[in-house]
Amino acid sequence: MLIAEGWEDYELLDAGDGEKLERWKDLVLRRPDPQIIWPRALAGKEWDRADAVYLRSSEGGGHWEYKKPLPQRWTIRYRSLAFYVKAMSFKHTGVFPEQAVNWEWMGERIRRAGRPINVLNLFAYTGAASVACAEAGASVCHVDAAKGMVTLARENLHLSGLGERPVRFIVDDVFKFIQREIRRERIYDAIIMDPPSYGRGAKGEVWTIEKCLFELLTLCRRLLSPSPLFFLLNSYTTGFSPAVLENMLRLALGPVGKGDLVCGELGLPITSSGLVLPQGVFARFTAP
Repeated sequence: MLIAEGWEDYELLDAGDGEKLERWKDLVLRRPDPQIIWPRALAGKEWDRADAVYLRSSEGGGHWEYKKPLPQRWTIRYRSLAFYVKAMSFKHTGVFPEQAVNWEWMGERIRRAGRPINVLNLFAYTGAASVACAEAGASVCHVDAAKGMVTLARENLHLSGLGERPVRFIVDDVFKFIQREIRRERIYDAIIMDPPSYGRGAKGEVWTIEKCLFELLTLCRRLLSPSPLFFLLNSYTTGFSPAVLENMLRLALGPVGKGDLVCGELGLPITSSGLVLPQGVFARFTAP
C-alpha cells in the first residue's frame, strides 16, 4: 500500500463507525465512508467539533449540515501545488488527498524523462493530476465531461502559479474525444485515467466501468507514443481489486506495455489510531 504521508494542510484525524474526521487546513469536516467498520479512537466530543457534517439520506444522496458558516471555498497546499476545496455535493471536497503519492510519482517520471512529455488526463475532475504534471514540465490535455469541474481545474492551475503552462482544458465525453484524437493521429507519452463506476452523458450515453473500461483502455493504447513514459489507472469502484486493474491494463496494452506493471492500494494515515485507511486502488505501467 502507498500511503500519502506528505501532507501539512490535510490530516485524517480519526476514522470509525462509518465516518472519517478530516482537517482541511483550518476547517474540520466529517464525512461518511461505509468501509470504516471499526470503532472510533477519539471521544464523541472531538467529533462534535467538526465545522460541517455530511449526512446521508435514506433515499440516496445526502446533504451538508453546517455548525458554522463555511467559506464558499478555501485553499489547501501540497508542497508547491495549491487547490481549492469546498463542501460539494455527494460529500466531495474537490481533492482526493490519497492521490498525492501518484502526483509525486508522475512528477518524478516526467522530470527524469529528459525530453518533452505530452500527458493525457481522462475523467480529470478538478485537475490535481493535471496541475502536478504541468508543474513537472509536461504539456497536458485535461478532459472531463463536467464543465464546472473543468473550470475548477483551470482555476487550480492558476492558483498554483502555473497559468502559463501548456495545458488544454477540454469539456467532452471521453470516448468521443479519444475517437477523434485517434482520427487526428495524436499521440501522448503518458495517460492518466480515473474512471467513474457509473455515468451518463449529455445525450443519454451510459458508462458502466464493468462494460466500458476495457474498450476504453484498448482505444487509449492507440494514442500512446512508440516510447511511452507511463500509464496510470485509478479506481474507487467497490469490489475492484488492484489485480483486476493490472490484468485489464496488461491485456489492453499488449506489446506496447513492455515495461514494469505494478498495482496496489492507496491509503491515508489516521492520526488518532496509527491505522491506515484504504482509499482506492491503482495500476501503473512504467516504460523500462
